[in-house]
Amino acid sequence: MLALALGGCGQRRTDDQPVEVSVIGGPAALGDPNRGPLSPAGQMLLHATAQGLVRFDASGGIEPGLAERWIVIDDGKSVIFRLSEAEWPNGDAVTADDVVPVLRRVIARASRNSLAPYLTAIDEIVAMTPQVIEIRLSRPRPDILKLFAQPELAIPAPRGGGGTGPFRIERESRPGILLRPGIDPLRATDDEAVDPSPHDFVRLRGERAALAIARFAAKKLDLVSGGSIGDWPILKHAGIAPANIRVDAAAGLFGLAVANRDGFLADPINRGAVAMAIDRAALTRNITPNWRSAENVLPEQLDSAAPPAAPAWTAVAPDDRIATAQARVAHYQQSHPGPVTLRIAVPAAPGGTLIYAEIAAALRAVGLSPQRVDGDAPAELRLVDAVAPYDSARWYLRTACQPCGEEAATLIEAARDAPTLPERAMRLAEADAALAGDVAFIPIAQPLRWSLVAARLRAWTPNARAFHPLNHLRAAPR
Repeated sequence: MLALALGGCGQRRTDDQPVEVSVIGGPAALGDPNRGPLSPAGQMLLHATAQGLVRFDASGGIEPGLAERWIVIDDGKSVIFRLSEAEWPNGDAVTADDVVPVLRRVIARASRNSLAPYLTAIDEIVAMTPQVIEIRLSRPRPDILKLFAQPELAIPAPRGGGGTGPFRIERESRPGILLRPGIDPLRATDDEAVDPSPHDFVRLRGERAALAIARFAAKKLDLVSGGSIGDWPILKHAGIAPANIRVDAAAGLFGLAVANRDGFLADPINRGAVAMAIDRAALTRNITPNWRSAENVLPEQLDSAAPPAAPAWTAVAPDDRIATAQARVAHYQQSHPGPVTLRIAVPAAPGGTLIYAEIAAALRAVGLSPQRVDGDAPAELRLVDAVAPYDSARWYLRTACQPCGEEAATLIEAARDAPTLPERAMRLAEADAALAGDVAFIPIAQPLRWSLVAARLRAWTPNARAFHPLNHLRAAPR
């Protein structure tokens, strides 16, 4: 890696070359999201070569995919999609009969698709005509389009060979997968029918953060995507120009889930003491300036009937929180002599070490004894770092409930099953208040997501989903 970085004195890649992209994480490989989670590079590859009924644009908004238009009827309980006139790579026309079985597998009981828990409102998926699909819901879901834009709901060709996404796989080789722009023969002009230029191609790979950062520093990459707090410290020593470091204001959760509610953490007052011990502003500032801290589970009201519920511990003045937490730990030790050990599960990464050091110092200051364990090991507290796939309070509450009290859990499920949007909003507000009172989750900050972006990628745009489609990097999509 040092040799790569020292080789960075060369010229940055130019506009007449393929775009070189590295996604942090596992290898870039096509997979079936219904059989288990895809790697970040696998998600990017699926979104590039296939597409759902709708897709994400550069800003994280919704644009047409297989569907050229759609309409919501029946008080939000039915969404009708009109498919565009498109062809699969083998020349067959795309029809509703191709798409419907794929979507039905996503919501099937045996599906391991990560989005399946948020699609339970879907009652039926029907091919009304060869070009029209109706998705019937048992209860309205105004946020459902953002779910259908996720890579996990992309539709591959029914007989293999890719999909109808903006790219086709040209060649798979060790350095990565070379992607060629896909031309829709039903829409292409004579000019588009000619062979694409070298700069229209994208080479995609998935690799470790340190190697990807070193390649970018050596001017061998145009984009490093998928960075998180875990790998953020590596950037300090890589010599990357600040103009190339881009940060998404990602929506989601970053904090500690109370994974074991026994002992000291059996009492919500004591869980509040842990929350009070952490100086969020200092923690985020010590790692990187402008990282926004958080005290509430919900970042804003979203689809809840009330503003975000504030936990009771936030009513304690910041200057008094340490003393209050120390008093609560001391009170517990009167009846439970000895150290109060809390195992904290944090992923093994440089940024994880920094996060743990900050949290551990804060807990020691109030009399607790923190112990770091691996990310998936048994623990009292577990670090959660997740970007929200869509903007619903239910995602935040369900993700924060790992586990939570019976009242909050019941209300979260009641919100899922609410027959109307007003009733859903009320149940979400009640669940948010119950979760805040339960102190089942200790918010710290918003998720930190970053990319390294070369100047030639002028269309790269930060967004709340922290997802950057390959067809929206250099210019407007075809």
